[in-house]
Amino acid sequence: MELRHLRYFVAIGEDENYRRAAERLHVAQTALSTQIQDLEAELGFKLFDRLPRGVKLSVAGRLFLEDARRILQQVSEAAARAARVARGQSGKLRVGFTENASWHGVVPDSIREFRKRQPDAELQLNPSTSLEQLDGIRSGRLDAGFVFNMPKSDAELDQLGVAMQHVELAAPKGHPLSKVKKLRLRDLIEAPFVWFPRRESPAFYDRLIHECYRGGLKSPRIVQEAVNEATILSLVSHGMGVGWVNGTARWRCPERVVIIPVSDLNMPLPLSLVWRKDNTSPLLKRFVDDVRQIPEVQALN
Repeated sequence: MELRHLRYFVAIGEDENYRRAAERLHVAQTALSTQIQDLEAELGFKLFDRLPRGVKLSVAGRLFLEDARRILQQVSEAAARAARVARGQSGKLRVGFTENASWHGVVPDSIREFRKRQPDAELQLNPSTSLEQLDGIRSGRLDAGFVFNMPKSDAELDQLGVAMQHVELAAPKGHPLSKVKKLRLRDLIEAPFVWFPRRESPAFYDRLIHECYRGGLKSPRIVQEAVNEATILSLVSHGMGVGWVNGTARWRCPERVVIIPVSDLNMPLPLSLVWRKDNTSPLLKRFVDDVRQIPEVQALN
């Protein structure tokens, strides 16, 4: 039994007339009659009662007509769903991002544009560290991720630079350091720091320590460790000390915290959209293409 048998049967069954069904299907009436005879032979029962003039659905034929309509509708819907996936209009896209990059700029802009342009697609967002994202992308758990400090080349991964952010200082509002017109690293020698533990990001930790040392902050006075930026901001807001954060923290920092650039701290944070080179998802391609069109990304590239 093939789908054409069901289409032919439904057309005849709805009209109970071979001639009109043949005209609607644009096939010869004799060919249509032969196909229905083949279908009845395969089923083992008559679908139509033959009358002196025309045909009438048999009792079994009426029941089969309902099921045949449903089957053809399901096939049509399945084909439409698959076509939307093939065109990148639906399906599931799993995207990772670092929480501190999601408050302003490319990350929220790209999510908003995706939802606007692909309303039928499912966007699964996964907040996680850059290292966790890279592991998820390599293993296939993520389709793409917004990753900080991505190496320039990788045999498995492709990337698109999307933003250049910077490390800045979070300080309690009214803190003496907030009144310094051009803050430098050596001005922070006596400041108590809320710092992140090295295990959270060894390469970034070592790079930050090196930059501080180069600028005269050779032994930061660390009074408390905090595993993420949100905790650092919370502790800073309660006056425990100052802390290093992504400059984008100004878009979500507590009311009692100010974000201050440090003039001689050379700590750019390149943010890249990363995905596997062998990921052929049409939805992923659309997402990457949409991100490329964001003005901030075009300016960077």
